[in-house]
Amino acid sequence: MTTVRTPPPPPLPVRQRAVAPAGGLSPMLSRLAAERATGVLVRERGSLYLSEGQVVHAESPATPGLDVLLTVRGALNAEGWREAVAEAGARRLVGRFLVDRGRIAKGALELCHLGALYDAAYFVLGPSSAPSRFRYGAAHWLGPVHPVPVAAVERETLRRRELLHRIWPDPATDDAPLVRIERLDEPTVAPRQAAVLGRVDGTRTAADISRALGRPAFHTLVDLRRLAAAGVVAPAPGTEVPACHEERERFDAAIPAEARAALRATSPAGAPPGPAPVTPAALTPAPDTPAPATSAGTATARTTPPVALPAPTALPARDTPSLTLAPLTPPDPLAPPGTPAPPDPLAHLALTSTDPDVSLLRRLRDALEAL
Repeated sequence: MTTVRTPPPPPLPVRQRAVAPAGGLSPMLSRLAAERATGVLVRERGSLYLSEGQVVHAESPATPGLDVLLTVRGALNAEGWREAVAEAGARRLVGRFLVDRGRIAKGALELCHLGALYDAAYFVLGPSSAPSRFRYGAAHWLGPVHPVPVAAVERETLRRRELLHRIWPDPATDDAPLVRIERLDEPTVAPRQAAVLGRVDGTRTAADISRALGRPAFHTLVDLRRLAAAGVVAPAPGTEVPACHEERERFDAAIPAEARAALRATSPAGAPPGPAPVTPAALTPAPDTPAPATSAGTATARTTPPVALPAPTALPARDTPSLTLAPLTPPDPLAPPGTPAPPDPLAHLALTSTDPDVSLLRRLRDALEAL
């Protein structure tokens, strides 16, 4: 009877939680939250409205407004929105008006409002080359819907930056007009990404596509970065993309040192840290769930069909001298009981060598013997 010794699978990776830099993404925003200020913080790419130190609304020209998200998806008709703005806009109670008149359920309004708030805050809190200013006492015409602490907004912004960086580290597709790359072996994309890809025409940007689809801009950025990683879309030739060095530096400062060291260790020699080559299977739309790591030979005993092993060849190890593997010698079925099995040529290597190639060959041999 042959005993198959299968090593335990490697531990699943633990996603590092993004840590905000000292002082937060915006020192002025942190100070306003500490003093429980009310007003509007105006930055280069949008505005954050505060009430008692909490964020109650966010706007950015890079994202669709709440009216677009509600009307394009059919949650609210355009006539109902215009009526609410005309009747309650001056009193800054548009949200309350929509709920009281039965135009939309309170929970649906809060959910859509939170999505729009986080979506715009991602761009508002991005790198800025212009000074910020705060106007005390200003209020938004929508009115209070669901206030969010400043710390939660900054934490979600960092999480989204880290997610986009894991998908594709080049942010060129975030702002530039996009073109579609014609390929003979174009991969199959998910329906959600196909809708984004169908609106890439050489002039539209990610913000234009988001407004046309009525989707949050961040979701469109995720789809576009996946498509860029697959080599399907790229910035239009001749377009000037804003410099991203400040964003990359701030992103690196938000990643723990252990995660940066692991990222450098998995990159090829001489190549900058970046994601692995993307296959069509990587286009599955699951932006928030990291794929679990699997062991290369864990399931080989169940799924690998019988194959003929090639002649023994010399395999150079990564950090050890070259070694030659002896041919596998199966037990003789005609040998009398009690005959000792032939020596295992890989036994000493499995115990002493740390080369993953040797370990993989060992496990492959064990699995083939078990068939």
